[in-house]
Amino acid sequence: MKQFTFERNQRTFLGGMMVLGFICLIMSYFAEPAVIADAGIHQRFWSNFLHNATFFTGMAFMITFVLAAFITAYSGWHVTFKRLWESISLFLVPGIVLMLILGIGNYMGFHHLYHWADADAVASDTILQGKSSFLNNNWYMLGTLILGGIWAFIATRMRKLSVQEDEQGKEVSNFAFHRKTRMWAAIFLPIAAFTGPALIWQWIMSVDAHWYSTLFAWYCMSSWWLAGCALTLILIIYLKIKGYFDNVTNEHLHDLAKYMFAFSIFWTYCWFSQYMLIWYANIGEETIYFRERLDNYPVLFYGNLVINFLLPFLILLRNTTKRRYGTLIFASLLVLIGHWVDYFYMIKPGTLITAKEAAGHSHGTEAAAHGAVQHGSSFVEGFSLPGLIEIGIFIGFLGAFIYFIFSQLQKASMVAENDPYLEESVHHEVQVYE
Repeated sequence: MKQFTFERNQRTFLGGMMVLGFICLIMSYFAEPAVIADAGIHQRFWSNFLHNATFFTGMAFMITFVLAAFITAYSGWHVTFKRLWESISLFLVPGIVLMLILGIGNYMGFHHLYHWADADAVASDTILQGKSSFLNNNWYMLGTLILGGIWAFIATRMRKLSVQEDEQGKEVSNFAFHRKTRMWAAIFLPIAAFTGPALIWQWIMSVDAHWYSTLFAWYCMSSWWLAGCALTLILIIYLKIKGYFDNVTNEHLHDLAKYMFAFSIFWTYCWFSQYMLIWYANIGEETIYFRERLDNYPVLFYGNLVINFLLPFLILLRNTTKRRYGTLIFASLLVLIGHWVDYFYMIKPGTLITAKEAAGHSHGTEAAAHGAVQHGSSFVEGFSLPGLIEIGIFIGFLGAFIYFIFSQLQKASMVAENDPYLEESVHHEVQVYE
């Protein structure tokens, strides 16, 4: 079938996921752990909002980045399912809105996610003062609005040209729309490569405002891409079972699985390189990040490697497992959930420290607070590990994400009939060696 129909039962199911997520998000507003309840800042709610907003917005960003890279490189193998990636890329529009809500929260004092947003803390902390030209409310808000707005604009522009190519491609030169799309893709790549890390530093890395790492942005982007690749595989297999994507074969699934396999290794390389270099240099401003997580979050620290490297590596090592629906769905679910946990690991410990400071459990400067490892020594619900509320919120965001994708998917043909590389994609073949 060429035209996707967003069925009523699908809407009902995804709507149920969103209702569950909304209820859990509201519950997290009131279910603040006792250790930080005195602060009255609802840190569990806001940290869950930040966690899921960055995770799903980042997936849309990296899908757009990879799609642009393939278009620029004259790649054709992905064309049979590019409508799915285009639909995912459009989530940048609501995703940036979610991040702007967090930016407004900085201005209005609605949350205490970022210690650098507290003027009194900055005044008494020389390190935060040194970073204040970048870590400030104006940069956060304007960076998100302008840079994120550019991402969303280019994603919508490439989608519009792709649809126009279908509608008018036979009347105009076959390559006319594709040349314009390639121009926008080539523009997007350097912009994304330079501005992506800048917003990652603002959105995610700055919850641990004293810490720095030159590898963190690439680590985050590879995690986003792996999650996006995993969700792509799950949705393609589901849609094929429903009778769509006839031209998407095991050859395409095999290549997507190879990307997931290879980038799981690359993600591990980034993880290990970052840790090893920081361990070797033993600089205080760097080691505090890993010292906190090693001492107080060992399940997240070591579990991260097991679920995001060891299991995908062993499952996808053989070529046959890259072509079977069962193993692909299992591995993709592992990777998707695993990298959601990875973002939990990045965000939650830092936000717990700032919440404890706000609750009056820490004394001295913020530097001392982030240098001390006693903060998270006991289990804190919703921060030490994802609780049932966190899982419910993830289900809700995932439901909203897929609902948005399906609503965009039905607005254009599932088959990009006038794409000049369609035939190449239809006849795509992978040489398999056992």
